[in-house]
Amino acid sequence: MRLTTYTDYTLRTLMYLAVDTGRPATIAEIARTYRISETHLMKIVHQLGVAGDIETIRGRNGGIRLGKPAAAINLGAVVRRTEPDLELVACFGDTETCTIGGACVLRTALHEALAAFLAVLDRYTLADLVAPRQQLGALLGLVPHPAAMRGIA
Repeated sequence: MRLTTYTDYTLRTLMYLAVDTGRPATIAEIARTYRISETHLMKIVHQLGVAGDIETIRGRNGGIRLGKPAAAINLGAVVRRTEPDLELVACFGDTETCTIGGACVLRTALHEALAAFLAVLDRYTLADLVAPRQQLGALLGLVPHPAAMRGIA
């Protein structure tokens, strides 16, 4: 199974925002940091805003920031929301056209594997992903906000 680039960039955007800098981030700076298209990132930011994971601030000092605590953003929920198709094989969606559908154990095994994959992701939050906050901040060229370092933000 491979997650889409959209999901990858969604998770990276959330991680960037969770390494709190004490100020809103801009789409341009996130795109520059990860070397991704601003246009692509705008779509991601829009969907994160619709989901309530981030909030946008308009105006001269505007930008984007987390809309809820990092500990409240579940990795499994984000992946389910951003992945358009979690069907590992074609027969997940259409059992009628499968020649061996009536006796197939493969489909059951793959369903079980997908459920296990998602169950692991469900055990993690955004806060878990950014636990090495100082190291991530240094790699991203950010200076984490002191309140975030104490786990307050």
